[in-house]
Amino acid sequence: MSQPLQLQIPPVTKMVKRIIIANAIVYVGLILIVQRYFLPEPYFFRYLGLTPGAFIFDFFLWQPFTYMFIHSYSFFHILFNMLILWMFGSELELRWGSRFFLTYYLVCGAGAAILYSFITLGYYLVTNNIAPMLEPVIGASGAVYGMILAYGLVFGERTILFMFVFPMAAKYFALILGVIELLSLLSSGYGSEVSNLCHLGGIATGFLFLWGFTRWKNRRVKKPQRKNGRRLKLVVDNERKEDSLNGPRYWN
Repeated sequence: MSQPLQLQIPPVTKMVKRIIIANAIVYVGLILIVQRYFLPEPYFFRYLGLTPGAFIFDFFLWQPFTYMFIHSYSFFHILFNMLILWMFGSELELRWGSRFFLTYYLVCGAGAAILYSFITLGYYLVTNNIAPMLEPVIGASGAVYGMILAYGLVFGERTILFMFVFPMAAKYFALILGVIELLSLLSSGYGSEVSNLCHLGGIATGFLFLWGFTRWKNRRVKKPQRKNGRRLKLVVDNERKEDSLNGPRYWN
């Protein structure tokens, strides 16, 4: 007789909590209050969001980092991103450690922004359509989709509910979301209000980061060590899983 599916509520870990608080402060303080009621134009969207033209040609180099802390006026935009961050990010932080988790989160968000900007530049050069170069992209979705990808890799056999109804392994959940984003991008292109390209950029960045770091870590462990002219071979790996400086074991 099969056992009923048991849902586990993840804890709110230290770094996840700090990221959520930072997003909430920016959303309430800067977006809902300062920008909406005291500024004549949406300056925070324009200068702190990701505008590919400003990032590439005007060297607004802070935008790939600041845009992931800026959300639209819709409460559901920030609510969805922070819920996903909590649901998937907390367990990753427990596995990896806080510092490495934060590094991965920021790399995914920034990598998604950079990929989006230069793909948009290529689109402009081919089609001469400058509109996407001037439209700001905001939200933490690029970093959040990187979290989903990592969760699918690290906890691949964990059962989760797709659309809160259908149980499936986490690796298939991450795969399905990636396919949905790709199909949505192909069908709507830049015409959609949702930046599917930025979501895919977060997935691609997360995969490349984990793949590259894993290869670098394996080479470091296997590389013979020299001491006093003699070759010493490392045969014991005493690192702790929670030690974010040495890095995690990614592939399960």
